[in-house]
Amino acid sequence: MRPALALGTALLLLAGCDGAKPVLREDKAQTKNTGFPAADRPVATIVSTRWSTEEARDRLNEAGQVMNLAGIKPGMTVADIGAGEGYYTIRLGQRVGDKGRVVAEDIVPATIEQLANRVIRERLNNVTVRLGLPADPRLPEASFHRVLMVHMYHEIESPYEFLWRLRPSLTPDGEVIVVDADRPTEHHGTPPDLLKCEFGALGYTLVSMRPMPSAGGYLAIFRAGGERPEPSMIKACKSGARATPAAVQTGEGSE
Repeated sequence: MRPALALGTALLLLAGCDGAKPVLREDKAQTKNTGFPAADRPVATIVSTRWSTEEARDRLNEAGQVMNLAGIKPGMTVADIGAGEGYYTIRLGQRVGDKGRVVAEDIVPATIEQLANRVIRERLNNVTVRLGLPADPRLPEASFHRVLMVHMYHEIESPYEFLWRLRPSLTPDGEVIVVDADRPTEHHGTPPDLLKCEFGALGYTLVSMRPMPSAGGYLAIFRAGGERPEPSMIKACKSGARATPAAVQTGEGSE
């Protein structure tokens, strides 16, 4: 890599993709919004996203299957939420190519710094890293064709605020891809009916849901529809309850 190019890459990694403040600085002024309902479920502790080695995951073609089902193609702009060590970030960068873009987001500063170093080391000039907040991914509006949330949704303490703030970042045809395990949230999973209910409370439509053994659970695809509800109008889902009819839309169980 030429020195000028390396410098440019480093600057991209340390700056928000919309020209915001450097991502390795925490926003101390951010205050918790109490206008959103609390989640009626336990929240899993944040742990390493590594549930198997990258080599073992590649032998199962985990990332390839997820990206294929998500319809991720060259030229797209994709967000990897809860990117961790970057297993998906690296492969997404390779998939979208030079004309595409990947934003890797995590809320742990040390993790983001390590991932930034990896992106530079692997010369992925189309990848930017970004420090998010627990209830706000801090993504630029109308930018993302796909948003991936792999084995991290159960760690979100304020899912209604998080999904509310995520909605504006999607393009009109943008989709949110969730990969998780079918088990209680305190055991690092999300029951599918609870997932559908929480997304439905924010006006997301379920496009499809299918088993995904190679990724340790299931894969669900959501698309935002209608007006974004006011925080005071959001109804919290009961933990363990089945999704309401409004939350269950087309495509359940489709391939």
